[in-house]
Amino acid sequence: MTTPNADTSTGGPRLRADEVTLGYDRRIITEKLSVDIPDHSFTVVVGPNACGKSTLLRALARLLKPAQGRVLLDGRAIGTLPAKSVARTLGLLPQSSVAPDGITVAALVARGRYPHQGLLRQWSAQDERVVAESMAATRVDGLAGRPVDELSGGQRQRVWIAMALAQQTPLLLLDEPTTYLDIQHQIDVLDLCAGLHEEGGRTLVAVLHDLNQAARYATHLIAMRDGRIEAQGPPAEIITAELVMRVFGVRCRIIEDPESGTPLVVPAARRPRPAGGVTAASAAAARPAATPGP
Repeated sequence: MTTPNADTSTGGPRLRADEVTLGYDRRIITEKLSVDIPDHSFTVVVGPNACGKSTLLRALARLLKPAQGRVLLDGRAIGTLPAKSVARTLGLLPQSSVAPDGITVAALVARGRYPHQGLLRQWSAQDERVVAESMAATRVDGLAGRPVDELSGGQRQRVWIAMALAQQTPLLLLDEPTTYLDIQHQIDVLDLCAGLHEEGGRTLVAVLHDLNQAARYATHLIAMRDGRIEAQGPPAEIITAELVMRVFGVRCRIIEDPESGTPLVVPAARRPRPAGGVTAASAAAARPAATPGP
């Protein structure tokens, strides 16, 4: 029995890039880059700014056409597939999502059902059920009648994820889903994503900036620099001090996260600090010299 998230045509992963060259106008970002996205994984792409993370995700989502090479979905070039067919298989949460003015939460989430509509299939009780379940799963059902533009950043992000859920796609791509969120909402969104992966069996691909968050949540990590892949695999196997230095230029120690048991990157201190705080010698040196008496 085959799984619904497997590429039955080739036996390989459902989503992969095959020697793609990507860029904007004449500026090349990545050249002859190949990557497989493991089925049923929570894959996270990390790397410094302008290394090609979001460019790769845009290509995987069919938003950017490779100058060379192919992005393959179920063994077929994604650019040759009908748009609605792709939208029923692959969902995308872009980096900057803008809702129409005044649209309510329920109406925005309902737009996720568009790929399932057609001339012979209009809105149905099933669509209504899927929208309700998507809002409940992301805990925005209590906001159904609220305008999206009145919500907090964390609430809006959960609404966009609910819309992506309503598409009922086995693959979900998220471009920096925690950007501009405070730490509480970052954890909230990443916990939600982890739940979608673990409970729903979805394949998730996310671009993140925070290496420690990536190490905690990813089952498969891709580290990029200068448009190439430096390392990929389970975080516990690939995150080393040498890799962090090579990719990010940061000296560090790798210890075990006491909460999750995953690798935790501890950057080296700028300068050694005395264990007891300010020493007597440094305090004396900082005091102004005494003025001689008359």
